[in-house]
Amino acid sequence: MHGEPDQIVPGMGRKGSFADKWRKVFRTFTTRKGLIGEYDYAFLFTPNLPFMKSARRGAPFFGLEDRMPVVLALILGLQHALAMLAGIIAPPILMAGSGGAELDTRTAQYLVSTSLIVSGLLSAIQMTRFHIYKSPYYLGTGLISVVGTSFATIPVAMGAFAQMYQSGYCPVDDQGRHLPCPQGYGALLATSSLCALLEIGLSFTSSRYLKRLFPPLVTGPTVLLIGVKLIESGLKNWAGGSGTCADRPTEGPFMLCPNNDAPHALPWGSAEFIGLGFLVFVTIILCEHFGSPIMKSCAVVLGLLVGCIVAAATGYFDRSGIDSAPSASFIWIHTFRLEIYPPIILPLLAVYIVLMMEAIGDITATCDVSRLDVEGPVFDTRIQGGVLADGVNGLIAGLCTITPMSVFAQNNGVISLTRCANRKAGYCCCIFLVIMGIFSKFAAALVAIPSAVLGGMTTFLFASVAVSGMRIISTINFTRRNRFILTAALALGMGATLVPDWFSFVFTYSGDNKAKQGLLDAVELVMATGFAIAGFMALILNLLLKEEEDDGVKGEAIEMADINASGSGSGSGEEVEREEQVRGKRVESSNDSSPKLNDVDDGAAVKND
Repeated sequence: MHGEPDQIVPGMGRKGSFADKWRKVFRTFTTRKGLIGEYDYAFLFTPNLPFMKSARRGAPFFGLEDRMPVVLALILGLQHALAMLAGIIAPPILMAGSGGAELDTRTAQYLVSTSLIVSGLLSAIQMTRFHIYKSPYYLGTGLISVVGTSFATIPVAMGAFAQMYQSGYCPVDDQGRHLPCPQGYGALLATSSLCALLEIGLSFTSSRYLKRLFPPLVTGPTVLLIGVKLIESGLKNWAGGSGTCADRPTEGPFMLCPNNDAPHALPWGSAEFIGLGFLVFVTIILCEHFGSPIMKSCAVVLGLLVGCIVAAATGYFDRSGIDSAPSASFIWIHTFRLEIYPPIILPLLAVYIVLMMEAIGDITATCDVSRLDVEGPVFDTRIQGGVLADGVNGLIAGLCTITPMSVFAQNNGVISLTRCANRKAGYCCCIFLVIMGIFSKFAAALVAIPSAVLGGMTTFLFASVAVSGMRIISTINFTRRNRFILTAALALGMGATLVPDWFSFVFTYSGDNKAKQGLLDAVELVMATGFAIAGFMALILNLLLKEEEDDGVKGEAIEMADINASGSGSGSGEEVEREEQVRGKRVESSNDSSPKLNDVDDGAAVKND
């Protein structure tokens, strides 16, 4: 059984007088116990070096509502902010840059600043947990559920922008080069806000029903293909950039990356670019192996920092954007014309379904590493409130000029490493994110990061998305039916991811009917979006194909044994068959047990007793 911190629903805690609260705050900021406490701060900063003793005194665990020192809350809040920093800044940089909406530098800086600010504000909504008046519903989880810009939107956005330039929705010059398209970005914002209504509506449905409708068999291949598509973008940036220069033109202003006039410009794929990205990648690995708890959770940011230092020392940075950036920024400094773009409605609906199921998994993981119940009425209200807040945050984010935001999973690793599930650290994280966003010079420095450095970091991040999809798939019982559904979903989904233009020449309509053309564009975009095809295919087949009584791994093992016996030429068929039957039984017994919640995401939720 878990303790009192789990019971944070309205009306269950005692409400003290204003004087009592004031005395409590005064003691917190004026006493050593309130400011510093007895925490072993060396635990956070001691690296795991070969010549140092590995024995380490375990840190105390801070529950949801436990008292904790102010200094520790600030340190852990900064750690949470740094752990999610790379994930927050990557989507707006990619969508505003080459290969995306091609927005100018000042607008890209604004989007990075706004992404940080909105992330801090919407994270506070998730953590605070509001009770909806005269209803059994809630808004928010009441946990350290941090919110950041979703990666799942990037493939849809990139495909949409490419189609917008091709159809004339976005402007191009006489040479066919893409010009800035704020109108296209505004259409993405408006359509994503509209599609957020799906997740808001589904949040009032039982989580058990949602898990039956969207099981791991549906969400697993979808998340996997999102990660695979994102890795393509990361590797292109690693080699120099994902824009026009990636085609290595023989003439024009983009013969070199990022352009001919950039400092230390080189052809796409040059060894110097590969080396810069590899430096970031290796730094992340070294931090994970040798780093202290705070270094491990911030490994991606530290890798980015090392890459930036080397890039600046070797002349890859362009300081003009940093020097010309304003001192401060906030939401709505820049605005975009909102307009619905019908072709991306279906892909965005698939995105929100994925975000909803990821939110359920992430909230469950957060409850687990926070030592709270992962079943029961309080847990169910956390799931309902978290999914509702996730949908509302997606709607609000679009109105705040940022693409959909969702619950981040990597902060579960921070909770597990630091043994702190206290919301005070979460609120400090929100404050740090808002401060980072307000100081636009900081955002300008992030936008100025060379593509090779950014690519080395984002490739690692995007690969973690694919690994999350693999982890979800690993929880499936691999019966013949389930393998058939996975095969059908991945056949089309993986194929469309590898060859996105495979469906581009099916429709040959060239008339003036805009409604018909919009419908054809929507179908074409869906067929070019691998994860959307895989998700819809898995969903339909999962509803149509019934589970057979004898449909299990054992039968498949026997069938495979026959194939192996006839084709291998070594050993008797009966021996191989018996061996495969034994293996099949072992797999069945292991699959019958429910997956541990501690294996939740990226190895983050390793519980530390």
